[in-house]
Amino acid sequence: MPTNVPEGPPLSNPRRNGTPVSAKPTRKDARDNRERILTVAREELAASSNASLTAIAKRAGVGIGTLYRHFPTREALVMELYRHDLQHLIDLAPQLRDTQPPLTALRMWFDEVARYGRLKFGVAEVIHAATGNGQEDEFYGPFVQAIGTLLDAGAAEGTLKAGVDPEDVLLQLSVLWRIDPSRDGEARAERILNLIVDGLRA
Repeated sequence: MPTNVPEGPPLSNPRRNGTPVSAKPTRKDARDNRERILTVAREELAASSNASLTAIAKRAGVGIGTLYRHFPTREALVMELYRHDLQHLIDLAPQLRDTQPPLTALRMWFDEVARYGRLKFGVAEVIHAATGNGQEDEFYGPFVQAIGTLLDAGAAEGTLKAGVDPEDVLLQLSVLWRIDPSRDGEARAERILNLIVDGLRA
């Protein structure tokens, strides 16, 4: 038998330019895929609550199997967006307080809340069903504190009224996720936010 047949690289350890190539996605690849899916899903679901998972995966540049590995059901995807956006808003409040004048910080934060409201309108039934057992309690306190952080900064500067209950402001903001974005929703949200801010001015 011939003994001088050249061997190719081991199939279990392919190499590219001398570097082993993994057949599996790296953790960074997985994180990037997840973030792309969330970004696209937020835009698609805000535009239409009937957006298909197949369309979301295609626009995100991943296969439908990849989407399902991250989010096994439509409800799982919606709830991850819900948690992701609420945590973003909670984290954003002190950042704006520290970098913007209080009144500007409050309005910029309200605008982000309005963006979240457009998503929540489209998938409200899914969120309400999933949070009906108290799952949203983990965000309620921090969210109210985020509002209080911005109100306190404005009160200290004298541009916002002192002694405003942040839970009262949250109740006012909650109307934003009842606004149908397809019916002049952005303009209506803008008018409502103007009314809220005007009512908070000192």
